[in-house]
Amino acid sequence: MSLVLFWVAVLLIAYTYIVFPGIVWLRKIFLTRPYKSAEIFPAVSLIIAAHNEARRIGAKVQNILSLDYPCAQLEVIIASDGSNDDTDAIVRSYSKQGVRLLSLPRVGKAGALNAAVEASNGTILVFSDANSMLEPGAIRALVRPFADPQVGGVAGNQCYVDTNKSGTSAEGERSYWNLDRQLKQSQSQAGSAISATGAIYAIRRSLFRPVPPGVTDDFVTSTSVIAQGYRLVFAPEAIAREPVANTSQAEFHRKVRVITRGLRAVWVMRELLNPFKHGFYAIQLFSHKVMRRLVVFPLLLLVLASPLLWEEGLLYQAAMLAQVAFYGCAVLGIIFAQKRLGRLKLFAIPYFFCMVNAASLIATWNVLRGHRIDRWEPQRAEVM
Repeated sequence: MSLVLFWVAVLLIAYTYIVFPGIVWLRKIFLTRPYKSAEIFPAVSLIIAAHNEARRIGAKVQNILSLDYPCAQLEVIIASDGSNDDTDAIVRSYSKQGVRLLSLPRVGKAGALNAAVEASNGTILVFSDANSMLEPGAIRALVRPFADPQVGGVAGNQCYVDTNKSGTSAEGERSYWNLDRQLKQSQSQAGSAISATGAIYAIRRSLFRPVPPGVTDDFVTSTSVIAQGYRLVFAPEAIAREPVANTSQAEFHRKVRVITRGLRAVWVMRELLNPFKHGFYAIQLFSHKVMRRLVVFPLLLLVLASPLLWEEGLLYQAAMLAQVAFYGCAVLGIIFAQKRLGRLKLFAIPYFFCMVNAASLIATWNVLRGHRIDRWEPQRAEVM
């Protein structure tokens, strides 16, 4: 039995981290699907939901006002979700520069986004976070693929800022996102990217569906265009820069929240898991958003089965020693979390890997017991 469990675990882990990315890479080479891109300037509504963002909302508005996009074609709406700090006053001070404040009671991010879209006028909806700083040409790059009528949404390129103060989890996050960005680009070149990140993405207004509570809004909103028969493509030049969390503890809590809401979002959008209707995209979605988030279970299975197979030969002994070394590096990553040594990939990647999978374990329990996360207080690093 131990032998069977060991190899089942190995196969699931190998598929998640090696086989599936390899298939995506090969599809990009052999099944490329180009899409039209042109310098166009449609009417854009840039929407930001903010709750108690007084420390960073001024910088965000200044960033928006410096964007290289025709002012007459850019509408800016900031939906203040029951803010009780100076967020509303700061946003209101930019009203003469065309920034609209939508002051709401505390309704949660989903409710704030829905209200902002209802109040907007643009044919293209662009979404961004309060702590994400856009490159000057980000919106121009984001809307170019909409020249293709089959493109319903465009995912932007989230990049993490290196503050030189970040520790182990920050280095691991950047390494993870670099790999994820390559996957997203390959997926886009052969069909559709799986989903967008909330830092920067856009969809056609006609394809917007109200966001339900308790889900990752960027996932549900961006994948809804695929559910309606359109493509979601990746625009690497549409760059948004975002800091990582101040501490590993804050990052862990953020991961638990994101994965909890993400798993629930997949359930809400489960129609996309039908391969007979959505083809390879359904396989992408299941592999990336379900299997990768649940890979913690075969990892635990491998840990439990390996010691029982020590007497079975060199292969199983090597497997156990490799796990001891990997998790040992993760422990050292915890010890050196706030030190320069902790930023070495030797420690940062194992540490981040273990942190994400521990967060997945808690998130899975949250979903199974019906626990929803609709609202939270922002705990963000300062934008540099």
